[in-house]
Amino acid sequence: MNTVDYDRALYYTHRSEWDNLLILMVRTKDDFLSKNIEHFLHSYNFSKDYKEIEKNLYQLLRYIDHAVTRSTEDQLDEISHGYMV
Repeated sequence: MNTVDYDRALYYTHRSEWDNLLILMVRTKDDFLSKNIEHFLHSYNFSKDYKEIEKNLYQLLRYIDHAVTRSTEDQLDEISHGYMV
């Protein structure tokens, strides 16, 4: 899996570039990433409860961290397996 979408999501979130985050939500092939972005943007725009916004933000950030970690581990497994063969 290519980590470019996760890097972009993290960058757009950090820079508060909500329009670009929305575009990424539509274009990404990762359904979980898309859904997490959707939940965060919806709560950010419509929720008056800061705890709800914070919960969705942290859920998005945790998913990005998980996906990047998983992707990196898979790439390392492929590399080590390729050298062992």
